[in-house]
Amino acid sequence: MGNSLFMMIENFMRNKTCGELRASAISANVQLCGWVDRRRDHGGVIFIDLRDRSGTIQITVDPDQGQDLFSIAESLRNETVLQINGLVRARPDEAINTKIPTGEVEVLAKNIKILNTVTSTLPFSVSIHDEESVKEEIRLRHRYLDLRRERMNNNLRLRHNTVKAARSFLENEGFIEVETPILTRSTPEGARDYLVPSRVCGGEFFALPQSPQLFKQLLMVGGVERYYQVARCFRDEDLRADRQPEFTQLDIEMSFMEEKEIIELNEKLIVSIWKKIKGIDLQTPFPRMTWQEAMDRFGTDRPDTRYGMELVNTSDLFSKSGFKVFSNAISSGGCVKCITIEDGNNLISNVRIKPGGDIFSEAQKAGAGGLAFIRVRDDQEVDTIGAIKDNLTTSQIKELLLKTQAKPGDLILFGAGPTNIVNRTLDRVRQFIAKDLKIISDNELKTQWNFLWVTDFPMFEFNSDENRLEAIHHPFCAPKPEDIGESESLWKDKLPNSNAQAYDLVLNGLEIGGGSLRIHNSELQKTVLEVIGLSKNEAEEQFGFLIDALAMGAPPHGGIAFGLDRIVMLLANEDSIRDTIAFPKTQQARCSMAKAPANVENKQLEDLHIASTWIDPD
Repeated sequence: MGNSLFMMIENFMRNKTCGELRASAISANVQLCGWVDRRRDHGGVIFIDLRDRSGTIQITVDPDQGQDLFSIAESLRNETVLQINGLVRARPDEAINTKIPTGEVEVLAKNIKILNTVTSTLPFSVSIHDEESVKEEIRLRHRYLDLRRERMNNNLRLRHNTVKAARSFLENEGFIEVETPILTRSTPEGARDYLVPSRVCGGEFFALPQSPQLFKQLLMVGGVERYYQVARCFRDEDLRADRQPEFTQLDIEMSFMEEKEIIELNEKLIVSIWKKIKGIDLQTPFPRMTWQEAMDRFGTDRPDTRYGMELVNTSDLFSKSGFKVFSNAISSGGCVKCITIEDGNNLISNVRIKPGGDIFSEAQKAGAGGLAFIRVRDDQEVDTIGAIKDNLTTSQIKELLLKTQAKPGDLILFGAGPTNIVNRTLDRVRQFIAKDLKIISDNELKTQWNFLWVTDFPMFEFNSDENRLEAIHHPFCAPKPEDIGESESLWKDKLPNSNAQAYDLVLNGLEIGGGSLRIHNSELQKTVLEVIGLSKNEAEEQFGFLIDALAMGAPPHGGIAFGLDRIVMLLANEDSIRDTIAFPKTQQARCSMAKAPANVENKQLEDLHIASTWIDPD
């Protein structure tokens, strides 16, 4: 019977995975495959921790099983690839390892087959027992090893399960997945395109999609009604922790739904994902805040609402102040705002606020010349530079403390200047101080989920470099009907000051999704393109196919695109989306493992009818 079982097992490379063995498997013959996580020699008995994607199991090699078997075990290096046949048995009570799921059992090895060896020096340890911090540069250069580590293995599984949960929800809601083109045309969408030269059509270029925006709208015109796609997108822009040149969107579009319905459906989607992945029951509806309120209170359209330190506009107090830094900023059309740091007198020194200090530096990085400050003492007394204090009356001080809710011991930091710079500065300083003072505890960072819908974005903002209006989201967002009215002749005049039917979903200060209702009227779409500075010929050249489609019975439609990489990053409690992507690029937009991008042969360039003008810098 034993021999027949062994023969049956041998017909398979393995019949069990390492991480699935439990007490219920005791007395079973198993065949396992995996990597040597570590090898330990204890008084004549060798223990091997065998690892595969499911976990680890202890393999016991007893010299009583034969000297050949024992000799193989003695020679094993970490990361050697093995096939092991053996008997599952209970560990002695004193040897039970409660830290791993398989800790009650071990496998007594009957046969060990080396499938592959490690012939070079490992750049870092892969073992689950080694929590050594490895530089990201080295991890990315040897990403295939990094992926074996428990952290990355778990992150990729979490990513898979997140996509699986999203697909399940959307398909149950009647959505179908449709693939849209990767090779398309260049259209203005806010970032630089990645261009692909055409060999067949000489001198012409495809562009990799920054998003499937136009095609998913055309799917709505085509009567698909409910579309989704796990879509690859490409943007040639400066990188940061939550940005990559190629990234993945969970892209969604739907017809015959109003903004309220779209938001509610997407809340259900997020609730479903968090329930399946984290086991958390999120409360709905998520809070909502207009873009204007977000900018007023937090200085950003993606506020982190897990803590206070909200911006307070104090322009009315200082408009006629003798402190010219404040009053001149206001008279020039700017503002004076402040944030209050509780117990800031004890926590933050003057050195940090003044030139050369770290908080001062953060303000400078945001474009400010610096920060003014007031320290609140007992009995409504304040300490500050003389120029401010000398120009504040007792009643103004009282009003300031009332407006900011500042108490004795608190520190008030001020920004003054153009409103956009003040907002950007105090937002950056607010986030920096919150992190520095650990206003959000490490535990709260992992357990607090502050979702927020930001709505009612302006349609446009002014691009001073190009001296024109440009769309805040994209030029296909529908304006609010009440802002533009029904008269087509007035649209061009009213659009610049209108708000969009747009909505972003923000989580803990990060935008994880953005969408809008779309323009489904061809004349309105043409007017919007005209407002952002496109001539009729340019509009026709770049978007003629969309305008034509909208004139052929386009339904009301809208949608959203979620940043899948960011969502997984937050679910995994990681700080960078690079740790949720199998093969990411560096911050220099390179793949350090495959050495991409790379030079190509001149013949390839000739086939594409192009030549490189690049000159290596001295």
